[in-house]
Amino acid sequence: MNYQPIENYAIIGDLNTIALVGLNGSIDFLCFPFYDSPSIFAALLDYKKGGYFKIHPIIKEEVRNKQMYLPGTNVLLTRFLSADGVGEITDYMPIEGMVHGNELVRRVSCIRGNIQFKMECRPRFNYGRDEHIAHKRNHNFEILFEGQGESLLKLRLKSSVPMHISENDGYAEFTLNEGERADFILEDISKEDPPNISLGDFITKTFFETVKYWRDWVSKSTYKGRWLEAIQRSALTLKLLCSGRYGSIIASPTFGLPEFIGGNRNWDYRYSWIRDSAFCLYALVKTGYTKESQAFVKWIHYQCHDIENPGHLHLMYSTSGNNNPQEITLDNLEGYKGSAPVRIGNNANKQLQLDIYGELLDSVYLYNKYVEPISHDFWNNLVFQVNWLIDNWKREDNGIWEVRGKEKHFLFSRLMCWVAFDRAIKIAESRSFPYPETWKTERNKIYQSIYNEFWDDDLKGFVQYQGAKTVDASCLFMPIVKFISPIDPRWLQTMEAIEKELVSDSLVYRYIPEVAAPDGLGGREGTFSMCTFWYVECLSRSGQLEKAQFYFEKMLGYANHVGLFSEQLGFMGEHLGNFPQAFSHAGLISAALNLNAELNKRGKTDSVPQFFL
Repeated sequence: MNYQPIENYAIIGDLNTIALVGLNGSIDFLCFPFYDSPSIFAALLDYKKGGYFKIHPIIKEEVRNKQMYLPGTNVLLTRFLSADGVGEITDYMPIEGMVHGNELVRRVSCIRGNIQFKMECRPRFNYGRDEHIAHKRNHNFEILFEGQGESLLKLRLKSSVPMHISENDGYAEFTLNEGERADFILEDISKEDPPNISLGDFITKTFFETVKYWRDWVSKSTYKGRWLEAIQRSALTLKLLCSGRYGSIIASPTFGLPEFIGGNRNWDYRYSWIRDSAFCLYALVKTGYTKESQAFVKWIHYQCHDIENPGHLHLMYSTSGNNNPQEITLDNLEGYKGSAPVRIGNNANKQLQLDIYGELLDSVYLYNKYVEPISHDFWNNLVFQVNWLIDNWKREDNGIWEVRGKEKHFLFSRLMCWVAFDRAIKIAESRSFPYPETWKTERNKIYQSIYNEFWDDDLKGFVQYQGAKTVDASCLFMPIVKFISPIDPRWLQTMEAIEKELVSDSLVYRYIPEVAAPDGLGGREGTFSMCTFWYVECLSRSGQLEKAQFYFEKMLGYANHVGLFSEQLGFMGEHLGNFPQAFSHAGLISAALNLNAELNKRGKTDSVPQFFL
């Protein structure tokens, strides 16, 4: 099998970057040492040229593979089960500050029997575009990989078993008896050579420290309701997407994974979207994780200098707060299962997406309400942005789905402009901050605009954009942001239209490409996981609790073997798009919190859904 299914992967990380580890023991994706650094392993995007770090048993008998996280952690176990024996790989990345930083640890153990293993470390520097050289050191127990050309990265692979080099790649074959183990550490030594300490001591120390770090973090959750395991895994996933160094939150650790096999909707999501980050913060704050919100607000205030410039706020930034690189195509990589082009950078950054102002103000509103009061200087920066919106909310834009066709007056953008004014007013009144009365005037104008210009009598629903004849799943956000009552007749009619056009069993398409706003691209796409969770939350808010619970729990069944969700689900339930996606897991948490609260409020016990019978 040249390519594993996307859902065959789990993730590990150190709050600087994330690696995708396959069920077969192969790390097939890793940008190193940071989320938006060039990849060193990208076999997920080209199994021949992308590079990988694989450890696997050499067994003739049939091998079954299993994978799990140590409960309450992001420490991963990959098991190989066969008649010859049982082997296991423990994969994790120590959190920066415990040690030097930027280490990938792999411990191979023989649980039963006698097993021969093979290790292959085949880095491909700078997205596979640069050559590299390799040197053996320390009597064949170390290999130094040095990138050539544009890449200045230096990697050191340390092992407790002898290794050899072939064509500048590292290999080892070793046999373990029951109870024996072999250790490997891959680390970045580009800037300095870390202290050379005992491999076994290093792993024993960092393993327990890493487990403790994650379990201490999980213990801070205030949520004690239903579906605790799914919520905990989603929270742990969101935490891995939070930059420990800057406080920004990336949308996904991957780039170039297709929304449709063979299609060209293959984007780079390794950046911090204002929109995605705001939804993630809501999920984290509502489950008791407030430090991440503090770090994000600090990042917005001090790292994103655009916050001081009205109208210059971008929809996405690099983890450090700079504008993300220009979008280019990597012609040297064939793409996942031949899905080209493979893109890095993202030109959507140049688009106008007015909804980001609403998401930013909503996240600050939650921060100010649940975490700590915002500062005077930060408030003044926000005032500049809100005042800019007074003269600009009527503009056409590219919308939440970042369409690359003609700009339009999108309902979601108009809705979130209403949120921007509404939350700004609420912040000001809760803190007695001065604000102009024009904010209320503009909020009311937008309210009337949505009811007068986005309602279609024939469809009996709110439409995707002015003049459209179709709904859009982003409409589901209307009751979630409290623009409309979830039991308002107009909203219930809109829900019926959404169910008719976009819902397939429990799964939701974001829109129908053939009749929606053209996005400038051809090809199909799957159902959007986050839209399904929005739909569940709307069902819950409207009182349809049995249906909401049934669909939510069915949706949980589409998670992969370790509880992760990609951006989309294909026709056969396969995971598509970048993986895992923060939006999907934030949507899961939000839907679960609301549904759990509604069930408790109404004294409901879990039961068989009557509508299904």
